[in-house]
Formats: sequence, C-alpha cells, structure tokens
Amino acid sequence: QVQLVESGGGLVQAGGSLTLSCGFSGSVFSINTMNWFRQVPGKQREFVAAITMVDPISSSSHTTYTDSVKGRFTISRDNAKNTVHLQMNSLKPEDTAVYYCNAYTMTGDFWGQGTRVIVSS
Repeated sequence: QVQLVESGGGLVQAGGSLTLSCGFSGSVFSINTMNWFRQVPGKQREFVAAITMVDPISSSSHTTYTDSVKGRFTISRDNAKNTVHLQMNSLKPEDTAVYYCNAYTMTGDFWGQGTRVIVSS
C-alpha cells in the first residue's frame, strides 16, 4: 500500500505559477513511477506528467509530459522527503482541474485525494 497526500492547489491568474506537492508513504520501494493526472468535471482523467524512480546504477530518473504542458510544467522529486512536485508556470485557464497524484507500483495504482487548481482569465 502507498499513501499519497497532495497539496498546493489554489486560485491563480492566467500567466501565474503554482507548485503542487505530493507526499508519499508506505511501500515506497514498490513504486515504479510517480505521476500527475488532472480531471475536469464531465471529462476523463488525463495524464499530465510522470517521473520514474531513480535508477540505482545511473542515479538518474526520467520525466514525461503531455504535449499541452511541455515547456510550462516541471515534475521533480525529493527522495529525502518522499515528495514529488509539479511546478506549473505560465498557467492557462484550460489548466483548471483537480490534480491527482498517482503512484504506479508493482502491485497496482494508488491515488491521492486531489487538489483543485483554478486559473482565472
């Protein structure tokens, strides 16, 4: 089991920035990838960004983004604090959604409760 707690959502004007954080605990050794998804009412939850676990040999991790956020969002992780961050810059009204943290593990997916982001025009 992996427990996830998101924070950092809020209201921001278009062009502004927000940083979302996701603290994870439990069976963290089983996590392959940490992801951010978002969902707008009436629409399917969509993938936003992902970061892989650090490769113990190369000490590197890999990131992936959906096209609409490339160049604006940055996903990162703080291994010492078991936290993943999503830095969101140049926010647009279409970024308004509930953002969910996800842990993809060897035994299944785990989700946080979500944090709401509202971008006003």
